[in-house]
Formats: sequence, C-alpha cells, structure tokens
Amino acid sequence: MNTNLQDLLSGFEHRLVSVGEGMQIAASIGGSGPPLLLLHGHPQTRAIWHRVVPELLKHFTVVAADLRGYGDSSKPPGAADHGNYAKRVMAQDQLALMQALGFNRFDVLAHDRGARVAHRLAQDHPQAVRSLVLLDIAPTLAMYQQTSEAFARAYWHWFFLIQKAPMPERLIAADPAAYVLEVMGNRSAGLAPFDPRALAEYQRCLALHGTGHGICEDYRAAASIDLEHDRADREVGRMLQVPLLVLWGERGVVHQCFKPLDEWRLVASDVRGQALPCGHYVAEEAPEALLAQALPFLTQDLR
Repeated sequence: MNTNLQDLLSGFEHRLVSVGEGMQIAASIGGSGPPLLLLHGHPQTRAIWHRVVPELLKHFTVVAADLRGYGDSSKPPGAADHGNYAKRVMAQDQLALMQALGFNRFDVLAHDRGARVAHRLAQDHPQAVRSLVLLDIAPTLAMYQQTSEAFARAYWHWFFLIQKAPMPERLIAADPAAYVLEVMGNRSAGLAPFDPRALAEYQRCLALHGTGHGICEDYRAAASIDLEHDRADREVGRMLQVPLLVLWGERGVVHQCFKPLDEWRLVASDVRGQALPCGHYVAEEAPEALLAQALPFLTQDLR
C-alpha cells in the first residue's frame, strides 16, 4: 500500500474487494456507526477526503472507494458502446462493494465523477441509499444540453477525453504527472489547496496501466450511454426520490455556467443546497464549510 495513502487516510483498513466479473474495487474502511460511502472525481482518488474524514469518523463507518477505472480499482478495457463504464455499471460496483462489507443501506457523499455515479446509484437503487450529498455538479444531461462557449473552454477535458481511442490515452500517458498538475492547477484556486502527498497519490494512480483508458471510458460513457439512461428517466418522469443535498463552489464553473439547484429540482423530488466559498475541489478547498453543511444533513434521523 502506498505510503501517501496510508498517511492521508491513517487509521483506515485498505482493501481490494471483489464485486463480480473479475472486478475489484479499492476501498479504505474506518470508524464505526452508520455506513457512509465516499466517491471521488477526476483525475483523483479516494485520497480527496483526507481533510474531512477525521470528523466523519466520529459519526460513521466510512468507506472511501476508488471508482472503476481510477485509483487502485480494476480498469477493464472499454466495451464498444462504453457500456461497462456507464454510470449504471459503476454504481453497481459501489453497491456490490457496500453489500460485500455488510451494508445494505447507507448514505453517500460524492464529488464530480463520483457524484454522477452516486446519482445513478440512488436513481437505480433507492432502497440502498438513505441520503445523498453531491458536490459541484449539475445533472450530466443538463450540462451537455446547455453547453456554451464558456463551459466548453473551461471544461475542455469533457470533449478531449471522449475522443476516439487511443489518442487521448496516448497523450495522457506521455506525462500523467503533468496532466494532474495542469488539469487541477488550472482551476480557480490553482494548486495551493492540495496536500503534496495527495497530489503525489493522484499522479501515482494516473500513471498506473489502464488508468488513462479508464478515465476516457468514464467520459465516453457519460457522452453516450449515460445520456440515453438519463433521457429514459426524464421521458417517463422518473425522479430521484432520496433526500438530496447539493453543494458547489461559488468560484467554480458549475456556479458560473449553470443554476445547480434549479437543474436538480427538475430531476429530484427532495432537494436543498447552496454554494460554498471555494472552487471545484470542495473537500480539499473548503473542508470546514463542507462539513458544516453535510454533517447536519447526513446525521438527521440516523437509524
């Protein structure tokens, strides 16, 4: 196990958990109490939560997981239709992980790509998700439908990563460490908010064989099969039923280009939320502000 991850998530048990069909999900488990699943975004890993887990461990059994294609989780070759990186499939990974750990019902706190997986998890398996906190996203379908020049310039990677293999994979593999620094450092806060150990962990994992491809397949699925699933839900008026808290950075692109609460109220029946004083990387830029909003929501009516 990498020493940076051990340092950042000290006191956790780090495991590879089989979730079926040769897939393994890397997870760090710690604490006691009701289960809480944490899911990260791009181009990161479960290490993003290192500034909030000390407080979360006082209330929950925390399970911080790497998504399929990311971190130390399995990275299968993408299918022709990118279906094995559909958020529906990635959500099933995380449901199987939690069930393997003995948790059939749990809360979810998720950022960026992980928040898109969490949205589909709660949509497809509402019996498993008690409540949901999503960080710095609007619904995928809304963001693609409302793409503007400002959004395309800021989220250029959405359109780069979906290009036909192996072009984007080859460019990422040429210098994965630089990709991490430039993608993350070009956001509103630069690189200042990030612990050097966390940056080193993100760089280590992006350099692993298959990670560049896994990331691209995640985005290719989001621009194709995931939109089909989202449109199907909207066509039949299928709403997200679990309690939802949406938080986003007031200095981020989602705040500048979209109206997150309005968009989530179109697809979810129980929504609240607000902007926080940060950019995109909420858990690392504004951990105290995140906890101030998320903890009361997550601990209300606990079993």
